[in-house]
Amino acid sequence: MPVHHPTTTGYGQYCPISRALDVLGDRWSLLILRDLLLGTARFNDLARGLPGLSRSLLTKRLRQFERAGLVEKLSGQYLLTNAGRDLEPILFGLGEWGARWTFGDPEPEELDAALLVWWMHNRLDTSKFPGKRQVLGVRFTDEPRRFWIVVEFGVASVCDADPGYPVDVTITADVGSLYQVWLGRLPLPHAIRTGRVEFTGPSALTRHMPAVLRLSPVAPYLDPSRIDAVANRAS
Repeated sequence: MPVHHPTTTGYGQYCPISRALDVLGDRWSLLILRDLLLGTARFNDLARGLPGLSRSLLTKRLRQFERAGLVEKLSGQYLLTNAGRDLEPILFGLGEWGARWTFGDPEPEELDAALLVWWMHNRLDTSKFPGKRQVLGVRFTDEPRRFWIVVEFGVASVCDADPGYPVDVTITADVGSLYQVWLGRLPLPHAIRTGRVEFTGPSALTRHMPAVLRLSPVAPYLDPSRIDAVANRAS
């Protein structure tokens, strides 16, 4: 069944692309859907992962998605419908295109330490660490704020004040380097060898960190060797 689309606003063209943009073309819409596709379901978590978006506009967009049939709200969570989930290849196709054609060095205002740690915390795999609680400290060499990622029974949370638990491993890097690693532009082994990223803690734990830090879902598109291969095929 087609999703609902606006009848009094929009582009007013009888075309499937136009109809799709009537639903998806507003500012912030695709980034909200990106986070929903990556598993964020609660309003406060969506807001925290989109710090430039006002809570009032987030509310408006989520209501638009509900009316359009992309999400449904159940027990305080925004869950994608089949129509919403079908957007995954489109959104990640945009990511692949952006990696090839628009993605260069970061602008200073794009390097948000708190947002990076928030993105990272949902992609950790601490299953090789002992115990029911694991704590990772994140210390940036060019950012005064400190962060802690606490994983309890496999559920991760981010703290910007010391949670009071012993730290298993501390990650030390400058903000830009950790972004580059997270996005797949800087291989982690190279970052470690050159001192741009450092893991401090018992060797029994630090040796697992390359597996613990699962990279961004768009990292495969930003692998330099892959981008070069695609460019060579196109030339």
